[in-house]
Amino acid sequence: MGDLSRDDIANTLRILVATDCHLGYMEKDEIRRHDSFQAFEEICSIAEQKKVDFVLLGGDLFHENKPSRSTLVKAIEILRRHCLNDQPVQFQVVSDQTVNFANVFGHVNYEDPHFNVGLPVFSIHGNHDDPAGVDNLSAVDILSACNLVNYFGKMALEGSGVGQITLCPILVRKGSTAVALYGLGNIRDERLNRMFQTPHAVQWMRPEAQEGCLVSDWFNMLVLHQNRVKTNPKNAISEHFLPRFLDFIVWGHEHECLVDPQEVPGMGFHITQPGSSVATSLIDGESKPKHVLLLEIKGNQYRPTKIPLTSVRPFEYTEIVLKDESDIDPNDQNSILEHLDKVVRNLIEKSSKKAVSISELKLPLVRIKVDYSGFMTINPQRFGQKYVGKVANPQDILIFSKASKKRRNEAKFDDTERLRPEELNQQNIEALVAENNLKMEILPVNDLDVALHNFVNKDDKMAFYACVKYNLQETRSKIAKDSDTMKFEDEDLILKVGECLEERVKERSVRSTDAAQSIEDFRTTSAGVGSAVSFSDEEDAAQISGSTSTTRGRKGSRVGSKSSLDVPETGKGKTSARGRGRGRGRGRGSSNLKQTTLDATLGFRQSQRSASVAATAAVRSIAVEDENVDSASSEDSKKLGINEVADSSNDDESIQGKGRKRAAGRGRGRGATPSKRGRKTENSALQRMLMSKDDDEDDDEDVTKRLNKSQPRVTKNYGALRR
Repeated sequence: MGDLSRDDIANTLRILVATDCHLGYMEKDEIRRHDSFQAFEEICSIAEQKKVDFVLLGGDLFHENKPSRSTLVKAIEILRRHCLNDQPVQFQVVSDQTVNFANVFGHVNYEDPHFNVGLPVFSIHGNHDDPAGVDNLSAVDILSACNLVNYFGKMALEGSGVGQITLCPILVRKGSTAVALYGLGNIRDERLNRMFQTPHAVQWMRPEAQEGCLVSDWFNMLVLHQNRVKTNPKNAISEHFLPRFLDFIVWGHEHECLVDPQEVPGMGFHITQPGSSVATSLIDGESKPKHVLLLEIKGNQYRPTKIPLTSVRPFEYTEIVLKDESDIDPNDQNSILEHLDKVVRNLIEKSSKKAVSISELKLPLVRIKVDYSGFMTINPQRFGQKYVGKVANPQDILIFSKASKKRRNEAKFDDTERLRPEELNQQNIEALVAENNLKMEILPVNDLDVALHNFVNKDDKMAFYACVKYNLQETRSKIAKDSDTMKFEDEDLILKVGECLEERVKERSVRSTDAAQSIEDFRTTSAGVGSAVSFSDEEDAAQISGSTSTTRGRKGSRVGSKSSLDVPETGKGKTSARGRGRGRGRGRGSSNLKQTTLDATLGFRQSQRSASVAATAAVRSIAVEDENVDSASSEDSKKLGINEVADSSNDDESIQGKGRKRAAGRGRGRGATPSKRGRKTENSALQRMLMSKDDDEDDDEDVTKRLNKSQPRVTKNYGALRR
């Protein structure tokens, strides 16, 4: 700053630009755990040394969507050391700050009277630390609540279909220089691509003309965090989507350092790509020297200055083709090992020569990409054991690849296009489904892709539950609208679900509705109703058993009181009997769940899956027994969910016939209390001693009444179930 006059200093806005710090990367690795924090500490130190007005971060400040407590503490410590001081802030934010900063305070952090902020930091979110959850919060929101970072570019997706966003700039003024800073946090590339191609889906707000400052006097900057590599046009953002009134663009997410601004032909603006400050992928693009950019703006002119980062761990990368090496014998594995050892030693020596001093010497990262076409491979882990303590990544020094003929003839892609792990997206999943001739019959591919993305990248444990719940609700509502559920068989329901899936996919494609937003809206609306812990068949069983739970301990809940043929009479007013019985028939494998599902089936709850299954089993067992009405076995009654008689102590009880349940008298105990199969109740012996006398008195009357009643035909029950 010594070559600038005092007037130039007062009118020049100085910004330090960095992207993709990835704090917390490899935090469990003993060698590399501090790399990301040391690089971020150096960035903040450079900002203090150069006396910049503020630091601008282009997303992915954190590597994890939910960073660990250790990572958060270290990040806060670094920001407190460098950002909280008595240095005066020389610029002003003249825009509506409640619109720019989406927090409860609604103002830039250095204007808070309770904090001495001497170095403001402005940041958007990236794809690693993007907002998630019901409250749509990011890890950057934590730093914003601590008043250490000014978090902007957080978009509220509005409207229907693909959605709508509005970009409102932060208007910064320093002397005669006016800068409009636009921020766009990461949005899924496929969706943002469709939004840019949809009219009026992306709206840009321009500053109003004022006295002494026209609209053309503003220097318009944009910072965004999206795919730029064009492996898939639908999964990246083209520079030509952006408006022409922009002057300078800071592009995050791409880790290759292309810090020198490049002009886009025909658009009129320049793009800088600072790249990451820590190597997260061992590829050729990451091996280039890391830099940050000092941007000086005066009026409509700017001057970029790239500053190298010296605390970054050295990274050496090379590629070799074994068949092009003359000293290697294809049949001798030792010759391959010797050649690879020589290459690794040369890379280690090359890295040590670059170190300025011995104190700065760090274990280097070494990666060799080996084309082994026509040769044997070796174990990379075993090969790297001899370099423990010499390199920082001994377990993955080598990576083997085999170039196919098709790949040789095609245009050569950069490694940044092939080996970026976050490039696994919906297109690849759809291709995987198509290659294996699979057909999605229940859940759409788009919804599964969104759920997988949220589960892996955002650590959202409820992602798949929300996906299933959302599609289940859509399918139920569509089936309920189309026709009466009472007329569906099991096979018809399966076909109907498939038809509903196809219709919903077509409707989404017509409306251009995004699956992620639909599921997120469903989760937001359902969050106020109640949070789901898990989903299972217990929900359906609870709904069915709820209608019959009031009959606990009554005669109406004991279906087999007459015989297995009297099932339809269970709903004919038998539930008004006394609430207590003898409990004589509950010791042998009575199943309350089967009982309730059968009652619900005959009580017209066929919409539940468990009820339909029980009804089908009942029909089959009745059809088999149509010739043996009087001699139905106790095992068949179990299939119908009817409790079996546990005790036949005298001849009068045996007259009732097998498959019937003994009529309960006015004794002690609850007759409908279920017990587990194969285990007698603890007080069964005591009950028999106390109740044997009452049983003998009531047996004669009960048997006489039942024998006087005629038994209905099986065909009548079969016909009733068919209807």
